[in-house]
Amino acid sequence: MNALTSEKIKNPVSGYFILLIMIALAIVFLFLAASQTMQVMLILISVAFAFLGKGLVVINPNTAKLLILFGAYRGSVLESGFFWVNPFYKRITVSMRARNFESEKEKVNDKLGNPIMISVIAVWRVKDTFKACFEVDDYANFIRIQTDSAVRKLAATYAYDHFEDEKATVTLSTDFNEVNSTLEREIGERLGIAGIEVVEARITHLAYAPEIAHSMLRRQQAAAVVAARHKIVEGAVGMVESALNLLSSKQIINLDEEKKAAMVSNLMVVLCGDRESQPVVNTGTLNH
Repeated sequence: MNALTSEKIKNPVSGYFILLIMIALAIVFLFLAASQTMQVMLILISVAFAFLGKGLVVINPNTAKLLILFGAYRGSVLESGFFWVNPFYKRITVSMRARNFESEKEKVNDKLGNPIMISVIAVWRVKDTFKACFEVDDYANFIRIQTDSAVRKLAATYAYDHFEDEKATVTLSTDFNEVNSTLEREIGERLGIAGIEVVEARITHLAYAPEIAHSMLRRQQAAAVVAARHKIVEGAVGMVESALNLLSSKQIINLDEEKKAAMVSNLMVVLCGDRESQPVVNTGTLNH
């Protein structure tokens, strides 16, 4: 790639070597000043000392320095330490540390148009210093806007849950690993232009919007009740079948079809009822 449109690594001169030169110049300056001779040389040494001193730079770990010479990009120093660079370079400091971005809770629509509240957190860091500083105006603000856009696209891709879309294989509320992977990939693609690497992205808050939350909760409760009733009925039918087979096999009592129907009806009422059954003592016969 062209060095003018991508990051170029620059290896500057060691600052300690320049510091030794400055110490030597200082000794010479003091010797000449004491002898009060060669005033022109004193001036030249002073200028050289100031020139060298202005070029000294300290770079902390996980910090980069972009070097600009009269508007032209000359490279980026990614190595930490004590260095010397051209004093005429303009230096732009860029942090390479991992940082968090947590979005506000936003109201968006899911795949079926239901309003939901969602927020995400993204862990990111600068990977390409040139793109971060020169491809976008403000990469911190760019991250915020593009993350918001990615969240809206993610919400519109999936339904909130399986209650809304029974055929859905992936939903926002159940398949967290796949949804978070999609979110991370979507944000990473959008931030690539700014030289930003997305380390991790995940949903931190997900809920129905307040205006429909109560109705959705009631719907989920109703669905849960229906599912529970279905299981109860299945179990009751099995128990009744087992009871009839056991009575028949042990020849405890011979029941005709009408008596079987009455027995099945009574057992189903007892087994599927919401309230405890009240026993009734029959002092007559089965027919009374």
